[in-house]
Amino acid sequence: MLIANYWTPDEKLSAAKIGGCLLGLLGTAILIGPSLAGTTSIPLWALILPLCAAISYGFAGTYGKRFRAIPAIVIACGQLTASSLMVLPVSLLADHPWTLPVPSLPAIAAILALALISTAYAYLLFFRILGLAGAPTPLL
Repeated sequence: MLIANYWTPDEKLSAAKIGGCLLGLLGTAILIGPSLAGTTSIPLWALILPLCAAISYGFAGTYGKRFRAIPAIVIACGQLTASSLMVLPVSLLADHPWTLPVPSLPAIAAILALALISTAYAYLLFFRILGLAGAPTPLL
């Protein structure tokens, strides 16, 4: 919401939206607080990365408003293809997949389920909702 308020002329802050942002920040502080105080064994970076992901989704939703006229399946396919091509060289250098054993059939099925249901279908829904409702749709 804060990102959309700054970057778009049509998404402005209201009392309810500011309250939601503050409530979200309070929840984040409650979750990260024990790690900062050293009372948990969870590394701080493991708590910061989901926060970075949420910020990334904020930018993606705001930027994605530009593509409302394009069908959601086209945007999702383009995004997944581009990200796969970007990570392919890194994965080839880091993992050397040609040296790994062939995965079992259940492992391949699990990978396909994650790729098709948890990723591709989720992006289809995300871009469909983005096209219908806009970037920061308040739930209040």
